[in-house]
Amino acid sequence: MRNHRPAGPRPAGPPGARGDGAAAFPGPPHGYAGPVHRAEPLSSPRQRRYDDWLTTTAADLLAHDGRLRGLAVRVRFDGGVAHLTGEVDDADDLRRVREAIGRLAGVHAVWDRIRVAGREPVIIDIGCGDTLQYPGNIGFDRRPGGSVAAVADLAQGLPVADATVDQIFAVHVLEHLTDFLRLVDECHRALRPAGVLHVLSPWWRHVNAVADPTHVRFFDVQTVKGICARPGPVPRWRPQHASCDGATVFADLVALGPADPEPDAGHLARFFD
Repeated sequence: MRNHRPAGPRPAGPPGARGDGAAAFPGPPHGYAGPVHRAEPLSSPRQRRYDDWLTTTAADLLAHDGRLRGLAVRVRFDGGVAHLTGEVDDADDLRRVREAIGRLAGVHAVWDRIRVAGREPVIIDIGCGDTLQYPGNIGFDRRPGGSVAAVADLAQGLPVADATVDQIFAVHVLEHLTDFLRLVDECHRALRPAGVLHVLSPWWRHVNAVADPTHVRFFDVQTVKGICARPGPVPRWRPQHASCDGATVFADLVALGPADPEPDAGHLARFFD
């Protein structure tokens, strides 16, 4: 429907912001922290300066961390969202770089369009409107448009085969659906093992959540916890990242298979109460 920027500035926490105190990857001594949950967005000038700091810090991490050094990956930040491009040899390399960048203080989400072993990723933008998050993504919407490759009623499911997609972007989509869990389950079905669903929705306390009369659901980071902790035989997710910048709730959710272990309590505590 639209790109990831809501009406209003994006925030990010200061270096050394609130976190769990554990740095699993080496880097600047004040560069790692837990997710950011802010009550108000930062000003646009401050956010631009913070994006510049994050871009420089992430580039330094890629250059000097022994587990990441030599990867052909580039990174830039926009509104606290990391955008990674390039190529890696295997899925483990991609997982490591996503996790490392996600541990930097002030990161709200980690997005990428990275080739793995020479293969271009299959990425779909659902409810894309006229905006694709990356050139080359496949746009789905219920109305035709310049970026729409397939017209589909998302409330009725996704017209894709099982386990054929690497990433799905749902940017300002779920809040328009009364039964958004049905679409979340459809995304899980369409994703390959370890595929990622990227969710953005207005935070329930921000004016953007109520300004649009077509919004029928409201979101908090704890809503993401609820998606990941649903009881019963339902599709399971591991939160790669989740945060709130005072205007928007961000979540990067990894699709788990039947044999995958549950996320450990320490990992979940990074994001959820």
